[in-house]
Amino acid sequence: MKFKASIDIMPLEALLDPQGKAVSQSMNNLGLTEINNVRIGKHITLHVESKDRNSAEKVIEEACKKLAL
Repeated sequence: MKFKASIDIMPLEALLDPQGKAVSQSMNNLGLTEINNVRIGKHITLHVESKDRNSAEKVIEEACKKLAL
């Protein structure tokens, strides 16, 4: 069976996000003053071949743990 997982990786709130800050300032410069505190992250899509959903979830969970390092 084929499974698809979508993973969003965001920087911790305590960490600086220079890209997000630049986009926030750009929004303000464009007159969109209601938008603030922009955070930029990554989106990863995984395609997993596995015998069942539980096995696929285990593989995806392992991948997430390894990606977080």
